[in-house]
Amino acid sequence: MFVLSVIVMAVLALWLAGALIGVVFKLTFGILGGVLSALGALFGLMIAGVVLVAMAPIVLLALLPALLPVLLIAGLVWLVVRATRPAPAVVKTLP
Repeated sequence: MFVLSVIVMAVLALWLAGALIGVVFKLTFGILGGVLSALGALFGLMIAGVVLVAMAPIVLLALLPALLPVLLIAGLVWLVVRATRPAPAVVKTLP
């Protein structure tokens, strides 16, 4: 009976050692993967920013026909509001 319990304890000790080694590997590669993932995300954001700066004028020119009526209405409202305001008072200063 004693020999069986020693064998079981040895197997459990090996199992525990293997589990601890596995945890160390999992933690190490998890941290390494997280760092590399963060670096990849930053690199992707940089590339996306460059592409956005390069493509924004082209996209705005492509959307101009769709946005032109809205721009014309906004301009008309601006002209009406500007025309209905009284002229600013002129202050004369002595030289």
